Amino acid sequence: MIKPGLNARPLAKAVLVVALLGSLQGCVPLIVGGAAMGAAATMDRRTLGAQTEDKSITVKAEVQVPKLVGSAGHVNIASYNRKVLLTGEVRDEAMKAAVENEVRRIENVQAVINELVIAGPSSYTSRSSDALITANVKGSLVEMKTISATSFKVVTERGTVYLMGRVTQREGDLGAKIAQSVAGVQRVVKLFEYMSEDELRTQFPKSSTVAL
Repeated sequence: MIKPGLNARPLAKAVLVVALLGSLQGCVPLIVGGAAMGAAATMDRRTLGAQTEDKSITVKAEVQVPKLVGSAGHVNIASYNRKVLLTGEVRDEAMKAAVENEVRRIENVQAVINELVIAGPSSYTSRSSDALITANVKGSLVEMKTISATSFKVVTERGTVYLMGRVTQREGDLGAKIAQSVAGVQRVVKLFEYMSEDELRTQFPKSSTVAL
């Protein structure tokens, strides 16, 4: 038994140090993750305001749309520079229009690209295949050193790859060619916001050091 008094103080300090070390170790992944997210944000060609608004738009849409669709459909929402892409399946044309109208009402949405189809919800197998295609397209874009992979947003639905982003015509064409070469891709749809090569060199000099 530890006697009260001076002998208890070193033990109390030791316990406190161990607790503090444990809490600091827990913070390390958060610090590293935060740094990585910060780096990704600075490489994004959208403004920080647009990035924040895109996240807000997506969250709000993901809350509202399931209330309209329920178990009768499956809707994916992707927002890039305040333009929203809707993909997936819905029960009928009325539901398709209702989903689009609901998303259009969300603050800061500038446009809606409605690629919803009239069909039953896709299977788990189909969605898993789409997720794999998306990962492979992103990986292939990263491997291509002559373009900035972080400038592309990739969405896959039933084997169709949708490409969004702020890119030059050259980058967009090359990105689409890369995506089309990935196994399982049925079709590639380009939904880019194009910028000139001069704009790229002026606004994003680190992205423009490519072999033309």
